[in-house]
Amino acid sequence: MTTRARHLRADAARNRESLLAAAEAEFADRGFDASIADIARRAGVAKGTVFRHFATKEELIAAIVSAHFAALMTVARELLDAPDPGAALLEFLTVAAEELQQHDLTFLQEVSEGTAAGTELRNELHATVGSLVDRARAAGAVRPDVTGTDVFVLICAPVHAVGFLPDPAPGMWRRYLSIIFDGLRPEGANPLPGPAPSWP
Repeated sequence: MTTRARHLRADAARNRESLLAAAEAEFADRGFDASIADIARRAGVAKGTVFRHFATKEELIAAIVSAHFAALMTVARELLDAPDPGAALLEFLTVAAEELQQHDLTFLQEVSEGTAAGTELRNELHATVGSLVDRARAAGAVRPDVTGTDVFVLICAPVHAVGFLPDPAPGMWRRYLSIIFDGLRPEGANPLPGPAPSWP
C-alpha cells in the first residue's frame, strides 16, 4: 500500500468516527427525528459524505450501537483471563454501566435490533457475558441459579434505576450496581422463582 493510500484510508476512518460521534450527539438531542442534514452539519461535512459511509439512517444507528457493543466485547474478552472471576464480572458490569451512563443507547438499540450486524454483535456480547458468569459461578462468586442471560439483562439496570431520581448525585449508579451485585452472590440467597429466561 502506498503512502497516499494509507493517508486516504486514515482520513476515511477519521471521517467515519467523526460522523458517528456527531450522529450520536444529534440523536441524543433530537431523537430519531434528527436528519442526515443535521448530522452532516454537526460533523462539518457535506450531506453526501454521510451517505457515502452509511446508506440509510438505520444503518448509521446500527453502526453507533455496534461500536459500543464492540468496545464492551473487547473488555469482556480481556476479563475472561482474569485470575478472580468474581471481581472480573463486577469490573465488566462497572465498565458497562459507565459506558451506558455516558451514552444512553436505549433508543438507538431499539432501532438497530432488526439489523443483522446489531443482532450478531448483541448475541456475541451475550455469549461472552455468559462465559464471565460461568467462570464466576464455578468459582463460587455467583449463586448457582443465576445465568448469563440474567446478568446480561441487568447490565442497564443501575443506570435505569438512577433515571427515576429527580437529581441524582454523580456516580449514584454505583450504589445500585452494588445492590444488584450483592443479589448475585450466593451468601444468604433464596431460590429464584420461575425458570431462567431463554435467549433467542
